[in-house]
Amino acid sequence: MIRVIIVDDHKLFRMTLNMALTSCPDISVVGEAGSGAALFRLLETVSADIVLLDVVLPDMSGIEIARRLRNDYPALKILAISAEKTGETVRPLLDAGIDGFISKEAGEVDEIVRAMRLITDGEEYFGKDISTIIYEIYVSKKHTADTTPKLTDRELEIILLCRDGLQSKEIADRLGITTFTVNSHKNNIFKKLGINTTVEMIQYALKHKIIHLN
Repeated sequence: MIRVIIVDDHKLFRMTLNMALTSCPDISVVGEAGSGAALFRLLETVSADIVLLDVVLPDMSGIEIARRLRNDYPALKILAISAEKTGETVRPLLDAGIDGFISKEAGEVDEIVRAMRLITDGEEYFGKDISTIIYEIYVSKKHTADTTPKLTDRELEIILLCRDGLQSKEIADRLGITTFTVNSHKNNIFKKLGINTTVEMIQYALKHKIIHLN
């Protein structure tokens, strides 16, 4: 069972999402919060697996909350859900270590549920509508490395499929290999590139023109 806390300052949004998630047999909404302070009070008494976090709250920013969650509750997964999807918003959230981001404008309940399930299984989930933003964020960063590590054809293939939004199991099905093998390839790529996440892998590959957006 995936235990979820919904954090949003709009009560109607929380109620609507809560009702929609209740229909999922593997998801349990264990609490709601309309502010950062309310969330941290709730976490003192309730155990959760994932927080659905609005970025704009009345008392503190989602970025500040994400950083504090990462420090105080490192095992807790964070899925940001917001209408704010500019680089100024997305970049610090990525730096804070969120596990996923869905735009309220593009996201639907089915996508939110899918994202939560994937994130709980150790994947990351970022809505397709922010792929360009992630690219722009990365190209703005300066890297000191002068050479690009050599990647195998299979590793390049996996990077391309990740760019297209496929998760590990989907990649495994596409390539006819196991999910374990896919994750092993990804870990090798991470080591070669000196990174830690799938998002960073895609950012690096785009920056160094290993792959292109399309």
